[in-house]
Amino acid sequence: MGLRLIHRLEENILAILLVFMTFLVFAEVVMRFVFNAGIAWAQEVTLYTAAWFVLFGASYGVKVGAHIGVDVVVKLLPAPLRRWVTLTALAICLVYCALFLLGAYDYISLMYDIGIEMEDVALPKWVALMILPIGFMLLVVRFLELAWKVWRGETEGFHLADEGEESMQLAQELKAEQASAISQTVAADATKDAQEPKS
Repeated sequence: MGLRLIHRLEENILAILLVFMTFLVFAEVVMRFVFNAGIAWAQEVTLYTAAWFVLFGASYGVKVGAHIGVDVVVKLLPAPLRRWVTLTALAICLVYCALFLLGAYDYISLMYDIGIEMEDVALPKWVALMILPIGFMLLVVRFLELAWKVWRGETEGFHLADEGEESMQLAQELKAEQASAISQTVAADATKDAQEPKS
């Protein structure tokens, strides 16, 4: 129940960020080109909103398997070896996240100590940058969830988006539709010929 609530909250935050960013850019374009004015803070807020959206979306992409990856060689490996390769890759991902978390902590601490505000909005810059530790902590949680599933044998890999496989599936569906349309045309022509009186 708790995890489902967290997942739903994450999806809602992503939707709100995307709608807000789209609306803000649309409003800025209308103000600039229709009324020959602008929203002074729109560009900076859009930039930070995009950063929040991307870093929230990175962990969500791990959850739903939306990231693109090159795993041709890994798929050729036997299942036990594939499992260890996946666990090694997850360990590397966790180290990468840990390095970013350390860097984010140092950077945000510096921004907090200096007391710099955003350029166009009266908000401390460290508040806007809090997405760095939040986003990478969410990634750590997703990678740990995936590692646990791989360790228990519930899954074998990252479940990356496979554009090649999707393209082949679309091509096969299109070919099947074309074959069906041709057979229907041939059947209709045969029926028409059979119904026409012979002279």
